[in-house]
Amino acid sequence: MFVKDVMVQNQVGLHARPATFFIQKANEFKSSIWIEKEERRVNAKSLLGILSLGIVGGTQIRIIADGADEQEAVTALIELVDSGFAEESR
Repeated sequence: MFVKDVMVQNQVGLHARPATFFIQKANEFKSSIWIEKEERRVNAKSLLGILSLGIVGGTQIRIIADGADEQEAVTALIELVDSGFAEESR
């Protein structure tokens, strides 16, 4: 199991569009992946799960992966979150 915390940088957080990008990236990996906010944990490959967390900009989340490519999965997802989902360029 590989776990890492990251701060959501983009102002609007993980609403539908960035959550979709997050899920697409998560689905590139075989590992089971979860997002944890405070005490709630959801499947990182589930749009409804991610949206139910209500993650806004400035929120600290934990990305957890378990499987053959767990470290690569967490690293790639953290890079995506750190990029602000490329929303600042609009």
